[in-house]
Amino acid sequence: MKKLGVGVGVAQGNDVIFEHYQEGGEMWTGTGNREARKWIAFQEPFKSAPSVQCSLTLWDVDSATNLRADIEAENIGETGFHLVFRTWGDSKIARIRASWLAIGSVPDDDAWEVY
Repeated sequence: MKKLGVGVGVAQGNDVIFEHYQEGGEMWTGTGNREARKWIAFQEPFKSAPSVQCSLTLWDVDSATNLRADIEAENIGETGFHLVFRTWGDSKIARIRASWLAIGSVPDDDAWEVY
């Protein structure tokens, strides 16, 4: 985690959410559960839940079907969040990779706690 000034931290990453084309997974066959979740754990905890921004960095899709995609962060907490990808209809998704950026307050090592 990078620390910017006093009490602000930035964490980032780039993660594969799924690769369903090799084993005939649900996203690739176009049937079944059309949602994939991956727990992302921060290397260091934030002081409170940070703001998290997600974006697709790789999408490998079937060109014969419509492309539908929704990506977001859910269950954001001090230690991590769920990176969630959804599709629907006849979309066939082989694999998805996403980047994420979390910005929030972090404990200040120089702050004194007076009892």
